[in-house]
This record gives sequence, C-alpha cells and structure tokens, in this order.
Amino acid sequence: MLRDPLLALVGPTASGKTRAGIAIAEALGAEIVSVDSATIYRGMDVGSAKPTRAERARVRHHVLDVADPDRTFTVAEYQRLARVALGDIRERGSRALLVGGSGLYFRAVVDELRFPPTDAGARAELEHEAALVGAGTMHRRLASFDPAAASRIEPENVRRTIRALEVATVTGRCFSEFAEAWERYPLGRVRAAGIQVPPDVLGARIEQRVREQIDAGFLDEVRALLERGLSRSTTARQAIGYAEVSRFLAGETTLDEAVAATVRRSKALARRQMAWFRRDPRIGWFPAGAGGGTDVLDELREYLRG
Repeated sequence: MLRDPLLALVGPTASGKTRAGIAIAEALGAEIVSVDSATIYRGMDVGSAKPTRAERARVRHHVLDVADPDRTFTVAEYQRLARVALGDIRERGSRALLVGGSGLYFRAVVDELRFPPTDAGARAELEHEAALVGAGTMHRRLASFDPAAASRIEPENVRRTIRALEVATVTGRCFSEFAEAWERYPLGRVRAAGIQVPPDVLGARIEQRVREQIDAGFLDEVRALLERGLSRSTTARQAIGYAEVSRFLAGETTLDEAVAATVRRSKALARRQMAWFRRDPRIGWFPAGAGGGTDVLDELREYLRG
C-alpha cells in the first residue's frame, strides 16, 4: 500500500508532458518515474521522445533504458521496477512524480492491480501464427469471443492482441474479466494533473514532432536498432514510428508514406490515451494551447504542490 498519495502528470502524446514534468519536478524537489511503454527500451530515444541527457541531468529519472529492444517487456515487469524505484525514492526522503502517457502503466503503479499469468510456449505459438496471418486476423479472432478486450486494443497492436489471446489460452477466461478491477479508482492513492490540448492543436504538434524526429536522426536510430535485433521483438517493432520507418528502410514504402502513417497512428494513440485517462475521476484537467504543458505550467505546479 502507498503511504502517501503519489504525484502524477499525464496526458496524450506530444502534449508537452516531458518539459512540464521536469520543470515541476525541479520546483517540488521530486524525482521522475517514467510512465511510458517505449522509453523503457535502450536505443529507442528519438522516436520515443525520451528525455535527453541534458534533461535527465536536471532531474533524476527512473525506469528508462531498462530493457534491450530485442526482447518483450511486460507491464508486470514494469510494475515491479517502478515500485522498486518508488521505494528507493522514499528511502532517500525525496518525492516521486509519475510522468507519462501510458494509462496501463499509470494504473499499474498507482493501484494495487494484479496481472494474469503468462506462458512463453503459448505466446510463441500465437506470435508464429500472427506472423503468418497478420495482426488484423488475430484481432478479429479476439473480437469474436472477447469484444470488450478487442475494443480497447488497436487492431495493428499485435503485441497486446497476442497477450489477450495468451491469457484466454492459459486461463480459459476472457482477458477483459481480469480488467474488472480497473473500473475502480480508489481515492487517496494519487494526486494527478492532466494536460488537455485541443485535437486540432495536438494534431499539429504531433505532425511537427514527427518531422523533427526525422530531422534529428530517427532513420539512423531505427537502422541501428534493426542491426541489433529490433525485428525480433514483438513489442519494440510495433512501436509507433519504428514500425513505419522499418518498412521504409526495407523499401516497402516511401519516406512520406512512413511519416504520414506515423502521424496517423500517433493521433489515434492520443485519442485512446485521452479516452483512458478521462475514465479516471482522480485526474484534474488543465486546458492548454499551442505550447502544451508550458502554457499551464504554473497551474500544474500549484495543483501538484497541493
């Protein structure tokens, strides 16, 4: 059980959480625990918008660069590492600030949630089948007997689809049954602020960021990751941007098509993130404009200060 409410800054991709989170952590004397499913991977820096070395020098960050991209990393592993980090932060007498856009990881840290068992053999068979028939077919199979779970998973996200099918194979129960606890939001566990950006403004921020990532060496980053085994990781190779750039480097698409697909998936991700976070009544929302979190930095800081 958490002794004191955690502090958290959440919101959709490209809403300015990283910059605002660092400024807030500095003001509160806090350390940041990343709540993101892509920044956990070593070498996935540009495409995941991971905090830079300079930003990490300003504020201590946790649960970044904890796994190589050639392996699958589960939310249960993340939960364990995040809780270890929180314990270490408390022991030093410091304060933790959760910052990120993964609703699943956020709830895994904030609430006492358990995750269904895994089975490497069943997962390997499902991954092999997915490679043969494609993500869409696997997602439709999931939807046929567990529509609730399928409705919360992007059809292109074969990793999460396989996970839901794996749970059904191992336990004989629908993956959505394990999610019942996710519908409860115990008070007192967290004081969370959310950055809310108008859809049109957020869309423009997403487009700008993707093009800036291309200019910042994203192509070289993906090329290096492919050489290190990115294609062997179901999780990493499906990450937004990495999948699209990988197809471009393989000669399957043009760069413009890769950029457009990345923007499209990023916008869809932002919509799902907001839908997830809006279900949590514990999050206080702060409307921002073109500057994202920096527009409402003072308000965010005072709200989290309590």
